[in-house]
Formats: sequence, structure tokens, C-alpha cells
Amino acid sequence: MKKLIAAALASTMLVGAAQAQEISEFRLGILGGENAQDRLASNQCYAEKIAAALGVEVKIFTPADYNGVMQGLLGGTIDAAWMGASSYAGTYIADPEAVEPVLVKQNADGSIGYYSIGFARADSGVTSLDDLKGKEFGFGDPNSTSGYLIPSIEIAEAGYSMEPGDYFSDVVFTGGHEQTIVAVNNGDVDAGVTWADGQGNWEDGYNSGALRKAVDAGLVDMNDLVQIWQSNVIPEGPFVMRKALPQSVKDSVTELTANLWEEDPDCAYGVAAGDAKDFIPVTHKEYESIVAARRSKIN
Repeated sequence: MKKLIAAALASTMLVGAAQAQEISEFRLGILGGENAQDRLASNQCYAEKIAAALGVEVKIFTPADYNGVMQGLLGGTIDAAWMGASSYAGTYIADPEAVEPVLVKQNADGSIGYYSIGFARADSGVTSLDDLKGKEFGFGDPNSTSGYLIPSIEIAEAGYSMEPGDYFSDVVFTGGHEQTIVAVNNGDVDAGVTWADGQGNWEDGYNSGALRKAVDAGLVDMNDLVQIWQSNVIPEGPFVMRKALPQSVKDSVTELTANLWEEDPDCAYGVAAGDAKDFIPVTHKEYESIVAARRSKIN
């Protein structure tokens, strides 16, 4: 696959100077989910590689919530971003011509899916959704796939009302994945949802995802937490770029990103929020079910 990508994009290696004339800077958006400092640290090496490839300054934007990245892409103030499936779907619904998905994270087993994971403190006595009647449940961000869209649909379909006071005493938004993990760990909410690839060991926070990032950052000991629910498989969110960017710019950034695991696995680990196999091509078709689910929440 990488040989095909390299062959298709070989001409882009010769146009760095031209690219610098076409754009004056490249703006990379990073979704919320962890604090801004950690998001910057995880993606600084990636930004530096893009800057070297394009010959222009790369600025990293870390809005407080998912909507900040979505609006930046729609308004043209952000050029590219790794998105969740739902935030991509929301951007697509707002303007189908704004961005295009180009790459997606591939897991160690070759799949491109992940899960919304429900969890609670291990000492809380909560082991399933059945134990949460009258207790507080935490979501991350309204534009998060695993932190809101999918669990809000699947948990409700399983018979647990999402209306505050019906089954759960309250249903709250914490602000992001990291915030949900910290809130549950600290006992501020009784349970919550976040994302993980579902591969590897629970004790490690799985191979990749918000739990793995929290473990790496020393925020939690997974032995203090217990999994209480898991969604159906969700397509990994795509790396998107604005369609209006010069094609040579899009080609160069796509090639660089597609080769990241081979050329700098440490940098790729930060971008992927943990261990993975590769970044591979993806199209809008992979997200049609998420677009439909997102539309259903609007209607």
C-alpha cells in the first residue's frame, strides 16, 4: 500500500517551493479530550514534519471542545485535523464540500474500529448499567462519537433512559474524554464513557485510546477502574483536510502521514493515542452510518 501511495504522490516531493507560494502557513487542529498542553506535546513532532515537507510554518490549534475544530474546518481557519467519526459527520452535514477524509488509524489486528467503553470505580460496587439506577452518568462532549453519540443511542435502545432523572439521577457532560476519566476516578460522577480500541490489556488502558493516554500520563491506575459496558464497533475517526487546499499540499501531508509509523513510530504513537499498526486510506463511505446516526439525533 505504501509503495502505491508513494508512486501516486512521487511528484509532490519536487514541489515544496511551489507549495510555500500557494499557502503561507498550515493550521493543524487537535480535538479536545485531554488538556491542551498534552495535545500539543503529542503532536509537536508531527507538526514539525509537516512544516519541513511544506516549507511553511505549521500552527497547532487546540480548541477547548470538539466544536472548535469543526467550526475551524468549516470556516477555513483550520486546514486539517484528526476527527472523531461523529465530529466528521457533523462537519459533513453542515457542508459536504468543506473537508475530505483521507486516512484512518489501523489497529494492530488490521481493523479500523474502536469502542465506546463504559466504566466505573472498581470499589463502587457498580459492575453493569443495571447498578446505575439513581446514579450520575457522565458523557464527554456532544460532538464525540464514543463520548456521546453512540452510547446515548445504544444505551437508550437497551432500555436505560437518557433523560436526567428517569433512570440515571443525572446525565452530564464533563467536557472531554480525559475529564470523564478523571471525574469517574475521583468519584465526581458514578460512571462514564470513553474510547478505546478494545485490544490489549485493560490494565494498560488497552492498546490505544483515551484510557491508554490517561495511563501514560499517570492520571489513573486501571486496577482502580472496572469496565461496565461496551458499544458495538465504531469506525475510527478520519484524518481530514479542507478540500480547498492545493492538491500538492494535500498529497504531501497525506504521504507523510501514511508513512509515519514506518519512519517515526514514537511520533506516530502520540498522534494515534497509543499503539497501532498504520495509517491507511479511507473514504466518506466508511462514515455513512455515523452520518445517519447523527442526523437521527437532529430530527
